[in-house]
Amino acid sequence: MSKAPPITLTELARVILDGIDETLLKGETNPLWQQVSATGTDLWLDTGDMDQAAALWNPDFQALTTNNTLLNMEIQKGIYDSWIPVAAAAAKVDNANLSEDDLVLEIAFALNARHGLRLVERFGARVSVELHTDLSHDVERSVAFGRRYAALCDQFIVKVPLTPSGLVAARLLEEDGIPVNFTLGFSARENYLIACVARPHWVNVFLGRLNAYASGEGLCDGRWVGERTTMASQAAVKELRERLGVPTRQIAASMRGSEQVETLAGLDVYTMPVAVAQAYLAAAPKSVSDCTGEDYRPNWGEEIATRIEGLEDLWDVSSEFRAVCDKLAEIPAADLSPEEIENALHDGGVGGVFPRLSEEQTATLIAEGKAPKRDTWLADIAQGKAGLDGLFTLAGLYAFSKDQADLDDRIRRQLGI
Repeated sequence: MSKAPPITLTELARVILDGIDETLLKGETNPLWQQVSATGTDLWLDTGDMDQAAALWNPDFQALTTNNTLLNMEIQKGIYDSWIPVAAAAAKVDNANLSEDDLVLEIAFALNARHGLRLVERFGARVSVELHTDLSHDVERSVAFGRRYAALCDQFIVKVPLTPSGLVAARLLEEDGIPVNFTLGFSARENYLIACVARPHWVNVFLGRLNAYASGEGLCDGRWVGERTTMASQAAVKELRERLGVPTRQIAASMRGSEQVETLAGLDVYTMPVAVAQAYLAAAPKSVSDCTGEDYRPNWGEEIATRIEGLEDLWDVSSEFRAVCDKLAEIPAADLSPEEIENALHDGGVGGVFPRLSEEQTATLIAEGKAPKRDTWLADIAQGKAGLDGLFTLAGLYAFSKDQADLDDRIRRQLGI
């Protein structure tokens, strides 16, 4: 795999790198984490809070992952308020003609990179840093900012969200030798598509949100929907690793309970919130074994039609879906386009992963928050106009966009714009 092209060190890059002086924290190994690692699972912490991470960190962990929400939580503490004008002045040295919106985008990137660099230096680990949500439908700028992250630190993993443009951008970044953590996945079929087309190092299932949806909508007691989906996705990407030689590994994301550390043991990667990791240590289980062969089955209500509800599409990669993805996998990176990917899925009758919503539907989904509401979308799901997984992905992206907007607003306040 070729390496990313060198990027000239700009004034903003110098400011991002300047003055970072964190003391490396090593910690001591913990037998509870070692027995999880022994099943083949890599352990990541899902936090941008340096103090919380430090309380748990030890050599059994390999990485930390941040996102737009977690970064916003750190920025809202005010720890970078005095640094923001300094970064803005540097950005203007690089380009005096930046618009206000582009200046905010530059500073948001700089904040993400600087905080990520502090995490790298403090914990001696790889760190996932996420693209600005405004770039989610922009291939060219997604690639440009991904390359800038990589130029700043070879320990960065670039997080790219699931959109047609994200698929193309991730593929191009990976071909540059830049590892991608492809985020906002909610089903095995979405991750099959991602692995075929983008070929990233990591994909995710936000399993906690799936369980919460099933419980909140009265479909079941909330157990095993996310676990079943995650295990199916693990099997799908493992098959593609063996068949296509893709590097893709499965992440369990949005973990909500310490018991999931045990029931998902053997999965490629955990990215654990601090509360989950702390609860697992407090529970102190005596033994953990590989559970990747387990067949977790939710306890559905008697009248639940799982296919019509869109639930089976979470863990079933249909032959029709595979056929479309396998054809897309044959297209060279230079020839891929977002439009071609989306059209291929819709023409193949499996376009629900990228539902084409009206403005009114989009506004409704945004208002519903991180998860779609069953009563709103059941008819569209049953008719194949939208997939439950695709709706979750869009809802997640819109939720991240709100947190990104809050971060951007803080930048504007510090700059008086």
